[in-house]
Amino acid sequence: MWEIGWRDRVWSDLSQPWDIIVIGGGITGAGILRQATQKELKVLLVDANDFAFGTSSRSSKMVHGGFRYLRNRQYSVTHEAVREREWMLRAAPNLVTPLPFVIPRYRSSGMHSWETYFGVILYDLMAPKWHHRIFSNKELCEKFPWLNQLGLLGGNEYYDAEMDDARLVLRIIRESVAIGGTALNYAAVTGLMRDRSGKICGVQITDRASSFEKQVECTSRVVINASGPWSDEIRHQIQEPPRLRKLRGSHLVFKFEDFPLHSAVTLMHPVDNRAMFALPWEGTTLIGTTDLDHIFNPSEEPFATEGEIEYIMQAIQAIFPGLHLGRDKIISTFSGLRPVINTGLADPSKESRAHVVWDEQGLVTITGGKLTTFRIMAAEALQKASAYLPSQPEFSMHAPIFDPLICEISPDQVDSKTFAYLAGRYGNEVTQFLCASDPSELENIRYLPNLWAELRWAANQEGIVHLDDLLLRRVRLGLQLPEGGLAELEKVKRIVQPALGWNDQTWQAEVRRYRAIWLSSYSQSPEKMRIQANSVQI
Repeated sequence: MWEIGWRDRVWSDLSQPWDIIVIGGGITGAGILRQATQKELKVLLVDANDFAFGTSSRSSKMVHGGFRYLRNRQYSVTHEAVREREWMLRAAPNLVTPLPFVIPRYRSSGMHSWETYFGVILYDLMAPKWHHRIFSNKELCEKFPWLNQLGLLGGNEYYDAEMDDARLVLRIIRESVAIGGTALNYAAVTGLMRDRSGKICGVQITDRASSFEKQVECTSRVVINASGPWSDEIRHQIQEPPRLRKLRGSHLVFKFEDFPLHSAVTLMHPVDNRAMFALPWEGTTLIGTTDLDHIFNPSEEPFATEGEIEYIMQAIQAIFPGLHLGRDKIISTFSGLRPVINTGLADPSKESRAHVVWDEQGLVTITGGKLTTFRIMAAEALQKASAYLPSQPEFSMHAPIFDPLICEISPDQVDSKTFAYLAGRYGNEVTQFLCASDPSELENIRYLPNLWAELRWAANQEGIVHLDDLLLRRVRLGLQLPEGGLAELEKVKRIVQPALGWNDQTWQAEVRRYRAIWLSSYSQSPEKMRIQANSVQI
């Protein structure tokens, strides 16, 4: 689909008139592209960076209603997200997978057992389903022998789900392109165009993948701003005041063998009683998240500060003392920005996660919300944009998003578990993927569920511009392996360099670029790495 030369072909067609131009290649933009192309509209999606570069590759990897939001009485947000979680489990099996969550109850938390139990029941009734249980103190200690047992009263179990967020976005975009949509990464919107009445009627796009930054003007009936935390930056181009509060959420990633979880754990931080999560994910265990106002340069990749790393480590050492985890066991960190509507609350964690849609001078902005509710957000944005489209089409909040899987029987090349995993990530492209794979590369990458063949497929088919696209978003080695997977780069090079058409000089430049990004945004001490880098530059 996106073989070598695809970018030039797309650029040569950009000047044609479009029905909709979508700014933002995250989960909401992907949902808009999907629903609009299903209506046979001419839709162009562009992102200034890679697909899923922002929040949509830096989430907590959960598809969830937000159990913690019940404490803030955000019932409508939770109910909406719980129902969408159930839909995603049905519509995208093996990409979105069910995961049990356990809430240990401690005497020191001040929360009565009936409060937690009532919350779990309410959470299930919102689905609606009945899938929870109560653990006694003894049962919980048997399940998690390294849990802090001091003052432990027992626990409750409920179910949510998890996924690979970047692969979720990419699958939706690729299935949209397969039915007529157009998507382009590294295409920055550097200007908004107006018609004679002053209405927004298109965008100016600058190519960030080429050395000379070529530009083109694209006209459309309507422009939808789905750029998440950067929505205000787009709105600033039409002199609209900022309305978002960028909140940073940071996470730590550990090897599964060091932090062995088969169920997720919902925990309360010992200092401020904030809800946090630890969960098994893609051969690792991750824990987070923080909730802080992001005061750094929004154009730079976010990173976990020293304070945030220490804050999360405090929770680990208080709740899981039997694991004896220190900072030396962290294999990576990552941080994402939430686009939250600013109401001025003193506590960022109490800001509502509801979404909003604005139509300002013909620029339709959709922002706020949660990854889990992307389908509803996309539909509401399109409903607002529909007034500018021919015949004013209707868009349903229950529209199908994922192509149903045609091939459900595992072929001979891989076992049934591996096939299910691949089918979730690649949908109906899984057959083409297996046919194109070298049998020797249908092996797991160390302790991960990923196969080496995924690297070759991504290099050949998935619009790679930089090495970090490959290692941080297509195949998540930068998060899952120590030192960002640098020890595996020689093998990675043998697999992907020919497909990417990079000579040795380009490869070395990309390795240096990737290593700098990983150290400054994904390492054990990203803040220290940035300070050191800046001091060297000075």
